[in-house]
Amino acid sequence: MSIIDRKLRQKEEIRATILDTAWALVVAEGWHSFSIRKIADAIEYSVPVIYSHFENKDAILLEFNRKGFALLTEALAVAKAGESDPAEQIRAMGRAYWKFAFANKEYYQLMFGLGIPTCDTVRKIPAMADFNTVIMGSIVAMVPAGKKASFDPFLKYQSFWSMLHGLVSINMVAVDNMTGKAGPHEGLPELVLEDVMCSFIRGVQAAVSLSESGENSEIAAGNNPQAGYGKL
Repeated sequence: MSIIDRKLRQKEEIRATILDTAWALVVAEGWHSFSIRKIADAIEYSVPVIYSHFENKDAILLEFNRKGFALLTEALAVAKAGESDPAEQIRAMGRAYWKFAFANKEYYQLMFGLGIPTCDTVRKIPAMADFNTVIMGSIVAMVPAGKKASFDPFLKYQSFWSMLHGLVSINMVAVDNMTGKAGPHEGLPELVLEDVMCSFIRGVQAAVSLSESGENSEIAAGNNPQAGYGKL
């Protein structure tokens, strides 16, 4: 191994150590205590050494965001692949999203804890676009080919994600307040999740039916010169 190769390998090892240590601190103490100084103290490096590998704290957070969205997208894709019907794919992905959020709480809080990610963040994290595509593909597949022009899948995607995120956030706070203890309605959140997904699917189907009714009315009016005109 050449000197250059050895230096590159050493740099990669230090970078990996920084990320591993940072993640261990987050799991142990939470995001509120995350800092470059704590990372440096934990691995017994100077602060400048940390900055020689990462420009700032946000650069480290970006790495965790990338990994989090990659893991979430993979979980949704696997859940989706297990179903052939688009509506069942939506249900499967909703359950996978819920499971990921509570099994990977630290990732989820970072990925969505500061609100809807900005366009600049999406550009830096390609997996976020993949996340959108996996969900939206099933939403589009629920709509008959001839009706896609009058249907806005992105609007429906935003509605679906908002419902899931809102439900997860409410229950994540509830779990924190209960310090992990099971309450009298332990299984209720999952039932609400199923109801939310069912309502969303019915909403998509209703939107398609409404579109079909509107188009049929327009066709009928086109075939009847008298249609659409009121009394003079």
